Amino acid sequence: MRATITLNNKPVTVDFSKPIDISIPVVSGDANPVAWYLNPPKIEPVVEGKWVAAVAQGAVVNFNNIYYNPHAHGTHTECVGHITEKVHSINQNLKTFMFTAEVITLVPEPHNGDFVFTKKLAQRALQGKNPEAVVIRTLPNTATKKSRKWSHTNWPYLLEETAVFFRESGIKHLLIDMPSVDREEDGGVLAAHNAFWNTDGKMRMDATITEMIFVPHTVSDGSYLLNLQIASFENDASPSKPVLYAFEY
Repeated sequence: MRATITLNNKPVTVDFSKPIDISIPVVSGDANPVAWYLNPPKIEPVVEGKWVAAVAQGAVVNFNNIYYNPHAHGTHTECVGHITEKVHSINQNLKTFMFTAEVITLVPEPHNGDFVFTKKLAQRALQGKNPEAVVIRTLPNTATKKSRKWSHTNWPYLLEETAVFFRESGIKHLLIDMPSVDREEDGGVLAAHNAFWNTDGKMRMDATITEMIFVPHTVSDGSYLLNLQIASFENDASPSKPVLYAFEY
């Protein structure tokens, strides 16, 4: 299925039969990525006495429980309710799901003993474009991101100035392949989260941050259509499935 939309006052075609899924699937056990000092997720059959809800063990259906934390166990999308006293729901605040997006690749720079993404890096990568969403692939970019144990690794993060730049550029949806846009341990400052959602001013209730994506090297930097889908959880965050579609000019 193809559709024609207008991008920068020019018609472009999107082929919906060619999705580019940049989410990380949730798997049971150690093959899953994990952050925030939690154990891996578990997907296991319900057990009642001697009855195990698995067809392979004699049941007529597979009937699994899933033990999972969206922030720690894979691709997830969160709203400002992640950091506010009142727990706003991602399901109530993300109401549209198709956005223009720019995929950019950033190499972190050293900063006070850490590695960070600066405003200058973001400006150079966006080249004056103002998409609704920005998808950040970070280097190095290996498939190990899909199973990495992130706890105690002090991953690269966005400086506050970078989050402000994205906000002031009109970007509503920020996607990155790290477990957080902020430093792993920052004493609760959460500078990039607060800056992007503008918690000191008029909060951006419809803006989202998606973390722990994976953008393969086969996906070029440039403009795409983003379909950002979440599960209908009344929670600050939900597991999500961001999918890109290339534009055909």
